Amino acid sequence: MIVRVWGARGSLAAPGPATVGYGGNTPCVELELADGATLILDAGSGIRELGQRLLQRDPGVAHICLTHLHLDHVEGLGFFGPLWRAGWKLRFWGPPSTTATLRERVSRYLSPPLFPIGLSEAPAEATFEDVPRGPWCVGSAIIEAEAVEHRGPTVGYRIEEEDRVLAYLPDHEPYLTAALEDEPRWISGWALAAGADLLLHDSQYTDEEYEQRLGWGHSSGTHAAAFARAAEVSRLALFHHDPMRSDRALEELYDEVAELLRNDQEPPLIAREGLEIELRAAP
Repeated sequence: MIVRVWGARGSLAAPGPATVGYGGNTPCVELELADGATLILDAGSGIRELGQRLLQRDPGVAHICLTHLHLDHVEGLGFFGPLWRAGWKLRFWGPPSTTATLRERVSRYLSPPLFPIGLSEAPAEATFEDVPRGPWCVGSAIIEAEAVEHRGPTVGYRIEEEDRVLAYLPDHEPYLTAALEDEPRWISGWALAAGADLLLHDSQYTDEEYEQRLGWGHSSGTHAAAFARAAEVSRLALFHHDPMRSDRALEELYDEVAELLRNDQEPPLIAREGLEIELRAAP
């Protein structure tokens, strides 16, 4: 499984000289599976560039797992090249709702007056499904989804392939569900992250900022580190960077997290555009 980050910024795209090092695009992560299947996590502004790369090959199938429908996680869909190219088959999964189907909810954004062209006009074949209650397969990977602590219907994902596990929880506030030093199984999202080789986790705030934003649905870097330790993950990647956080300030936040995890197996990472990690099966 090859993991590629196309966008790691949270809440709002933030291009400019202060964010050029780690990027300003909102969440989008590509997984290239061992059998060649393409799995995409979220459709923030980072999916635009990914789409341009996918158009360089013949039309095929892409699987897109949406964590939730806040705009920073779907705003790139209207500019995702394969959606507008006949021959592509796009399979979407997302959190369920009691009021509307996933297609209907996505169509609210991809329709006037918010977008000039409606989803129904897209030439690609697009299907939309609620995430299943149990595991399901995409290519050679097994995927699990579970509701996590965030405002509005939101899920996180666990993707396992050849005994390697990626956990993706970009918008998550585990601090609300249990003290992070308590029994881990009571913590929101713990089952998705437990024992993962790589965890991409919300780390939007500093501790001081979090005190003013309790209940907003995001984590501080300290909470991300505590959650990673409780879930016994091999490596944490800080994700969903605040749009006001400069590269320098992000590195200061990283230093605090790295100190907290200094005795762990692998040092943490700062997710950035262009980051590529291969999760290899054990020999």
